[in-house]
Amino acid sequence: MKEEAALKTIPPFSPSELKVVSEISMYPGAPKIPLYDFPVTPKEAYAAMFARKPVWQPTNIETRLFAPRMLPDNVARAFVIDALPFDPVKSGGGPDMFGVVWEYVPQVGGSMVRPGKPLLKDANEWRDKLVWPDIEKWDWEGAARDNEAYVDCDRYVNVWFMNGWFERLISFMDFEGAIMAMVDEDQKDAVKELFDKLTDLYIAIFDKFITYFPKIDGFQIHDDWGSQKETFFSPAVVEEMIVPYMKRVTDFIHSKGKTAELHSCGQIFKQVPNMIKAGWDCWQPQTMNDIAKIYELYGDKIIIATMPEPFDPAATPEEEQRAIARAYANAYCKPDKPSFLNFNALHLLTPAFREELYRQSRINYGG
Repeated sequence: MKEEAALKTIPPFSPSELKVVSEISMYPGAPKIPLYDFPVTPKEAYAAMFARKPVWQPTNIETRLFAPRMLPDNVARAFVIDALPFDPVKSGGGPDMFGVVWEYVPQVGGSMVRPGKPLLKDANEWRDKLVWPDIEKWDWEGAARDNEAYVDCDRYVNVWFMNGWFERLISFMDFEGAIMAMVDEDQKDAVKELFDKLTDLYIAIFDKFITYFPKIDGFQIHDDWGSQKETFFSPAVVEEMIVPYMKRVTDFIHSKGKTAELHSCGQIFKQVPNMIKAGWDCWQPQTMNDIAKIYELYGDKIIIATMPEPFDPAATPEEEQRAIARAYANAYCKPDKPSFLNFNALHLLTPAFREELYRQSRINYGG
């Protein structure tokens, strides 16, 4: 599918494409975003972006997240997204795949491990204390049956996977213990061995996903590396302690014809070279990062979710919104250096901004 989309001959932009054929909301309560009479499906357009033969500027509406309840971490983290309704207040929280118990906190809309009683006080304990999950016991067949229509759609289906490497270590050791274990000479080798075994587990899980859900397109893997102001650890630490294991996973995903997106929060500008070394296809920076600079320096090596100039949708005249959209497209919609719209800009997708962004990006990308 990705190769077919990339090789299709796309006609030049025609104003007739701007006919609104339907609308979509990205999350409950979000404004509805118009869907046009596209020359290819949203799935094909998103795949073409990865092939660096973009059709229009993706705005996240082209994607569909998939986080089935069959995977224990999704229920524990109260982040289930699949074909059936899920109430995080009633059903969120509980044990993850390692039996670590998470508690759903309604005020923040997510789950956390209650700190103070870490499973591991020293990383060297992991061989004796961790009980590894038996993924063969998960109901893969039932999940495939329940979600057959959900993943067979015209959008790019990304499997959302919580608790990468450092986040998994935090769940075992609390934050202070985990951050110390990453740099403590007496614990580093144990952490590396743990991450190596985790990587084996993750590859086995992703292989199951590809087997039971062949219509999925990629994986979006979660591993936070920073706070509002700074990265948790130096680039050298990430390069030594995390990159080799991530690279094994992204190599596997790519070998299966799928894409790998990193979801990592915080001010982690310094870590972008490590993302590239680890083989990630794209990343959505949070807005505390200098996104324009990241795109300038690294946009030819990793696809970056970029931000337009902010504006107040309720108070900004339509022509000014259109001018901002054109300026954004001219800055970031370059055929040899594609990007996509940052999730944090979804509230800017007014009818005028959306229409002008689509028009200008289609022209910039394909004439």
